[in-house]
Amino acid sequence: MAHTELNLRERRTIEDMLNAKIPVREIAAEIGRHVSTIYRDIKRNRYADEDLPELNGYYGVVAQRAAVQRRARRQKLVRLVGLRKAV
Repeated sequence: MAHTELNLRERRTIEDMLNAKIPVREIAAEIGRHVSTIYRDIKRNRYADEDLPELNGYYGVVAQRAAVQRRARRQKLVRLVGLRKAV
């Protein structure tokens, strides 16, 4: 099976189902992903604000933005302007 990242639609589904208090196992079954993938994404992309703790939680759009930024940091052509100009 090929490795594919979660997309925004899947992350929004996770957000909606978490807000509806649906167990993570059922969320994983619904979107067709492994349970550990869902747990890992929730842990890695959880939003936390010390000033406004009532806003803490998992938001699909915030999670997608964080994932895209992490992937961009790993790409040499994005990080290294000199290399990008040479190519």
